[in-house]
Amino acid sequence: DLMDNYTIFFGHVLANSFYPVLQRAIGVGSAFEGWSPREQDVVYRVLIPMTPPRGHSFHLELDSAEERPVRNFRVRVQLECTCTRQGEDMQCFLHQPEEELRRNQEPSFLDTLCTGSYLDVHKTARWFYQLVRAIWPALPQSHNWHLVLLPSRRSCQFKVTNGRESFRVEMLFGVRRDDSHIFVSSQTREAYTQSTSWPETFAVAEAEFFKHIARQAPPDSLHLKCLQFFTRLQLGLSFSTYTIKTIVMHLLNAVPVSRWCRRHFLRRLMDISDNLRLCVEAKCLNHFVAGNRRLPEEISLPPDVQMAEPPNLFHHLATDPVAHSQALGEY
Repeated sequence: DLMDNYTIFFGHVLANSFYPVLQRAIGVGSAFEGWSPREQDVVYRVLIPMTPPRGHSFHLELDSAEERPVRNFRVRVQLECTCTRQGEDMQCFLHQPEEELRRNQEPSFLDTLCTGSYLDVHKTARWFYQLVRAIWPALPQSHNWHLVLLPSRRSCQFKVTNGRESFRVEMLFGVRRDDSHIFVSSQTREAYTQSTSWPETFAVAEAEFFKHIARQAPPDSLHLKCLQFFTRLQLGLSFSTYTIKTIVMHLLNAVPVSRWCRRHFLRRLMDISDNLRLCVEAKCLNHFVAGNRRLPEEISLPPDVQMAEPPNLFHHLATDPVAHSQALGEY
């Protein structure tokens, strides 16, 4: 409800402006997929798709040749000619004299949210913070809830509390790849990510996969409990939450959902454990989305992602004997 209200007011405030058009927020991550390793510290992450404002277009450029799970893109902003369709209240950024534009129009998109010709994550995050703060008093939730903005350079994070309950929200923003469930987003993937780098994210495709499973699963399915159990079990170890989630997604894609009910609970836990052991021993865990030919039909991927060789999430174990020994010991 909160994000839908924000989306409505984003539309009102940004109408006829030269800022990105903000689409309805998409819930991603464990809180929206129905599981969390830390129930007492849940962060509700939403991805807000952005489309270019009138007179502009977005063009995604591969920024590096890194291994696929951490591919970075840059979002080049290009001016488009609007001479043939402009109204009296709009001038063409491409062909109008600069002095006239400065006199008659607000600052351009390239001047405010870009570095050079590329969309800047840090500038976009600051703009989001200003929007969230400015719009909050107009929302129905502001009457009973208190808004606290939290620091972040690559997203907009805030907390809302009413004295009894507290919810933490992280608003990520991104650009959709073609017409697929794959985005480039503001989310950080490394210790330092350049302000014009937008990492490729599979979070929306993964959330769609969990929705697909939920539609098929019987009411007593415990697949989420299995995932939650194992992610809690490995807290503090070198196995990441994403590693366990990937193993469970592979199993959900292979084992019928009817076999995840209560009477199969221990068997499924053993399956997860056995798969983790086999992957550690083989130093190989394939990415679930990229290169997976067995995804449900409703999950749409760009051709290069669909046809890719599945990246190995355990690549570091294959190249670092010490890390491999540590992983075997922790298993």
